Amino acid sequence: MGEQAAVFPPCGITPMQQILASGTGALLTSLFVTPLDVVKIRLQSQTTPFYQGKCILYCNGLMDHLYVCQNDVRCAPWYSRPTHFSGTLDAFVKITRHEGVRSLWSGLPPTLVMAVPATVIYFTCYDQLRHFLHYRMGYQGTFVPLAAGALARLGAVTVISPLELARTKMQSRQLSYQELRVCISSAVAQDGWVSLWRGWGPTILRDVPFSAVYWFIYELVKAQFCKGQQVSEPTFAMSFTAGAISGAVAAVMTLPFDVVKTRRQIQLGEMEMLADRAHRPGGPSSAKKPSSTLHIMRKICAESGCRGLFVGFLPRLIKVAPACAIMISTYEFGKTFFERLNRERLLQRM
Repeated sequence: MGEQAAVFPPCGITPMQQILASGTGALLTSLFVTPLDVVKIRLQSQTTPFYQGKCILYCNGLMDHLYVCQNDVRCAPWYSRPTHFSGTLDAFVKITRHEGVRSLWSGLPPTLVMAVPATVIYFTCYDQLRHFLHYRMGYQGTFVPLAAGALARLGAVTVISPLELARTKMQSRQLSYQELRVCISSAVAQDGWVSLWRGWGPTILRDVPFSAVYWFIYELVKAQFCKGQQVSEPTFAMSFTAGAISGAVAAVMTLPFDVVKTRRQIQLGEMEMLADRAHRPGGPSSAKKPSSTLHIMRKICAESGCRGLFVGFLPRLIKVAPACAIMISTYEFGKTFFERLNRERLLQRM
């Protein structure tokens, strides 16, 4: 039994199995939620079209992506198609009929490139930290999911931020990998290594509190469901419901940080365009530095009052709650599958 304890952690599955379970969850979540955001962006483009020098902020509930318009052209073809929609359902029908079903997943590639590895790191780190704090350190109670969720998200955002910055640079300027390396090297030489984590602060302000609240409520609701049904492990329906509830509450509580982060991302995207134009003859020599998080919050309150910090309440709720529900229920199902598989293998060896 000592050898088996070394092979399998207290949660019953290996880190590689956790990676497979979380990766599957991220993939399924992206497939289900991406059409919602594609439709939302297409509807928004009818009233507030973005031309050259502007950005599209795309978020499917797992991760944010910034589309920066290309040089001398408008934004991505799937975004700027001229079809007129009268509402969400009409958009789904017309996009499917005139552009094909595949158009509903136009924003999927960057999601798979960025969101899947970020989610894998995040969920695997959370489980490893939770079991470390519980079994190795002996901590009990609600502190464990709160601390593990916050630390896991901090680590995931820190690892992914340079990759997201590189992706945005490549997409905005059509850089080759060699040109990207030179561009990043120049940025590091000018502003230091910290330049690779530009925009990290606003992301942390939103994502770390969201993660702490999310896991705290999820573990609490899940435990209540298991206690009510007198089972030791949650069913798929229990995980799905608990994920939706915890995602909704966390989304509402951290909405002001999301509003600030959205403005900051758009600002950073426009900086990329200005930096790109600086390479052209007669272009501007430098881009204006982005405003601080506190400055953006003060500006929003001055323009729209405190209510301005809660703009987009319903769209964020509709997007984040199902994304969290699909992700966590798939992840829990995957963990349960691997736990049973490991038990069966252990019994066969005995």
